[in-house]
Amino acid sequence: MERADRSFRHYSLKHRLIAWVSQRLLDHCTYTVRHGLLKSMRRKGGLAFLPQFLAGRSATPETRFWQSLDLRGQIVYDVGAFQGLLTMFFARQARLVVSYEPNSRNCRRLTENIALNDLRHVLVRQMAVGSQEGRLRLVWNPLMPGGASLDPAITSALERSENEAEEVPVTTLDQDVRAASLPPPDLVKIDIEGFELEALRGARGLLADHHPALFLEMHGETLHEKKRKVHEIVVFLNGLGYHDIRHVESGMPITAANSAEACQGHLYCPRGGSGGD
Repeated sequence: MERADRSFRHYSLKHRLIAWVSQRLLDHCTYTVRHGLLKSMRRKGGLAFLPQFLAGRSATPETRFWQSLDLRGQIVYDVGAFQGLLTMFFARQARLVVSYEPNSRNCRRLTENIALNDLRHVLVRQMAVGSQEGRLRLVWNPLMPGGASLDPAITSALERSENEAEEVPVTTLDQDVRAASLPPPDLVKIDIEGFELEALRGARGLLADHHPALFLEMHGETLHEKKRKVHEIVVFLNGLGYHDIRHVESGMPITAANSAEACQGHLYCPRGGSGGD
């Protein structure tokens, strides 16, 4: 098998060890975060109560990117909110955060973390986001619930080993904005384990009419799949007028011609499709 066609290991051994300790020993502990984006906030889950030198994690390009943004007074959609880590960060500045999280276990922890910080301007939507409404099977490794996916290739790989699953409702952003009378976003963050393009397709009207800033994590079951997906995402966004697309980790401008350079990491498109933040 060619290397590009082998399953991509999204979580390292270190990630899995931290997850095991957090889940098995400390899952119900409430603490104050000591470093990073959520410093001084309260949360359950993770090991962020440790001091920075013990946690062993310096600021990543993603962390520095978020710290650089001015979100004061903005409307932010957090699609794939997991346990609310970015939702809580956004809520420190944003006027409203709309958080989509279909996984029932994650959604409970998301709601707990919001309540711990008395964040009253967060709206939780317990549903998945895709290109059409319906119901789909969400699959995840019980040790890594943040990796829950609806993408057929990823779920197929997950189902070859121990996993958990549940059927979840799926909406589109275009439909949910209408149904829930949501204000249009200034920023949409999407991290949904390979289903990012489907979510964008279901937000075509929203993106065309309002051109919010976009932050997208790149996923795929194999390196080949990751390259294919990022190319399709770039072409799709170009078609909606998003021509200023940047690779967060390198700062490189991304086009359809060099999209493979951004197959790992994150893409960012400033609001309006061109220009600055």
